Amino acid sequence: MSTSSQAAGPVSLRPEQMRQSRVGKRPVELPKGVTVTVANGKIEVKGPKGSLTRDLTPNVKVKVEGQELLVLPTVEGRDGARFQGLARSIINGMVIGAATGYTKTLQLVGTGYRAEVKGKTLNLALGFSHPVNFPIPEGIKVEIPGDSKGTIIILTGANKETMGQTAAKIRGFRPPEPYGGKGVRYQGEKVREKAGKAAKGGK
Repeated sequence: MSTSSQAAGPVSLRPEQMRQSRVGKRPVELPKGVTVTVANGKIEVKGPKGSLTRDLTPNVKVKVEGQELLVLPTVEGRDGARFQGLARSIINGMVIGAATGYTKTLQLVGTGYRAEVKGKTLNLALGFSHPVNFPIPEGIKVEIPGDSKGTIIILTGANKETMGQTAAKIRGFRPPEPYGGKGVRYQGEKVREKAGKAAKGGK
């Protein structure tokens, strides 16, 4: 009596057949002038606004087909879909940054509050007895519009994460106060102000 020589173990699936994230399976559009290179566990995105490199998210593979980039899971199940969604989000952010860059605008509110760029340092007058000197991180451009009289800071750069950290650091030197709202705020930020102490007895 003959027996089958085929193994009865689990059948391995190709990445295209595995469970995929609803967002992660969407192609990332590569704008004109943007190139992507994947090698040695790293992904590099180059574009008009700069070059970004970071470690590739584990358990995924990246395919570039024409002007589209696809992220595919290399492990089965829910974990594969999670890694796929994470990788797609990170790569999409890198592509946008390299293609058009990111911008954050900060506003200084307070009498005598001013900002000035000198070389690679942002000098801030924020009502302290001493100026705050902030070294501008690599890859971040700081602009102070002339008509703002030093009260508007515009940050631009390709790296979304670095941009966010830089803006938060500058805001952290003097966050908006609850009374009067003095300090550094994001443009458009709603500052919840508390009412001052009312005079008793109508005096």
